[in-house]
Amino acid sequence: MKTNQATAEVFFTAFKALKSKEQEAFLEKVLKDERLSEDLLDIALIKKAKKIKGTPFSAKEYFARRRRTGSVS
Repeated sequence: MKTNQATAEVFFTAFKALKSKEQEAFLEKVLKDERLSEDLLDIALIKKAKKIKGTPFSAKEYFARRRRTGSVS
């Protein structure tokens, strides 16, 4: 396992060990952070787009297009 994967696993394990209210408080903090909330939205949109039949669209392509144009529409 790579270092970044191991670090992510530690944080995820710690998050899952939190009580429900603590998880909710943590997620509220994440969503209040503009950059993080945008990243989460992007991930959700990519995941949704992968389920739709049509032209394959990778996350790498998505972020490259977003950087160039400011949107993916």
